[in-house]
Amino acid sequence: MTLPTQPTLFGFPAVRGRWLILPLGILVLLCLGSIYTWTIFVKPLQELLQLSATESLLPFTAVLLFYSIFTTLTGLFLEKIGIRRAAAISGLIVGLGYILSSFANTTPQLVLAYGLVVGIGAGIGYGVPIAVAAKWFPDKKGLAVGTTVIGFGLSPFISAPIARQLITLYGVRPTFIILGVAFSAIILAIAPFLVSPPPGWHPQPSSSTQSTASQSSETNSPPLWRTRRFYGLWVCYAIGVFMGVATIGIASPVAQETIRLDATTAAFSVSIFAIFNGASRPFFGWLTDWVKPKKAAIASYTLSLIASILMIQASPGDVHTYLVAFSLFAFGFGGWLALAPTATLSLFSSQNFARNYGIIFAAYGVGAVAGTLIAGQCRDLFGSYNAFFYPTLVLSIVGILWATFMLKVQPQRRSEPLFAECVQCVSYNPLTQTCQIATSGASDTLECNNFQAL
Repeated sequence: MTLPTQPTLFGFPAVRGRWLILPLGILVLLCLGSIYTWTIFVKPLQELLQLSATESLLPFTAVLLFYSIFTTLTGLFLEKIGIRRAAAISGLIVGLGYILSSFANTTPQLVLAYGLVVGIGAGIGYGVPIAVAAKWFPDKKGLAVGTTVIGFGLSPFISAPIARQLITLYGVRPTFIILGVAFSAIILAIAPFLVSPPPGWHPQPSSSTQSTASQSSETNSPPLWRTRRFYGLWVCYAIGVFMGVATIGIASPVAQETIRLDATTAAFSVSIFAIFNGASRPFFGWLTDWVKPKKAAIASYTLSLIASILMIQASPGDVHTYLVAFSLFAFGFGGWLALAPTATLSLFSSQNFARNYGIIFAAYGVGAVAGTLIAGQCRDLFGSYNAFFYPTLVLSIVGILWATFMLKVQPQRRSEPLFAECVQCVSYNPLTQTCQIATSGASDTLECNNFQAL
């Protein structure tokens, strides 16, 4: 599909039609986010294949690992692969992995089929809807990205009941096949509609020249890994994921072991946390646009700090404490899945977003694996998951300090500025070499390349 200079989408002018890109991206991520419904398969597989608790969790650990690895790798080559092709490949591989899982009879086979194959497919497709949303919404990138990733967060809330009902009706093996076919069909149907706007396109025609100037500046920006902001965001993301993935994984056992809730009530509470996880994504996307990444990161860590203090003091029967604390954990973690890509767009070259976010996303894999392992070690060493909330408390404080000093925006110094490339400049600051511009009646700061002071 070749887009004209004044593109249309779905029969509407692009400014209106672009909003239909968001629900398509949500649907793709709803399918890929089904990897978090593995808990629904644990008990049936333990009974069917006589697996231990540790063995039944290995495929889930593997799928998180390969999902994060291939999200990073795909980000590096997404522009060469092509957005629609990457989405189609993702749908085929995810479907194949689910179908192969239905034939598995041992833990290693499940690790290969579900952990490796499904993980690869989810990793290839995860960044595609995010990249598309970011390109079509240069004026509302945080809101667009946050709205898109809500699909991944809410997937367990939607796909888990479906999977549970299918297992009850048909058994675990047919359920794998049904889900695999359904996910492939949905993603393959959506893939042709995931297209990018023309280079330099902007929903406000008056901003097109400004966009071109900004892109010229980004072309000369230093490599990602040579900036302090990269290490600031990478570590912040890893800390946020460390706490978030681990607390999601232990939410049900903490409810049963520490708070003394029954299994049914504990499962219901996990569904509540999934809502907070999903709802936080558009909120933190919008917040990151509004107050910038540093303050948004500090807000997320503050929620985790409060939650950690609450859970350290929790005892049997403290149901309200548990619900509030884990809702805060879920809200803070879900926010990072919008905050990190939006911060990547804000802090680094938007032209190289897919590549840059792929590198940043490696922090997800490190944080997810480390958090899951350390939470389990705390339970084994101290006999209670409550011990895990001391590390989360410390990491929340470390995260606040790290974000404060490492997520500062530091414009590059330039020796020979030329004002011509900074369009719609209201005022020029010679110390920071930035130009304040007018956008949609509001003010924003644009780091201009080679502009000249008046």
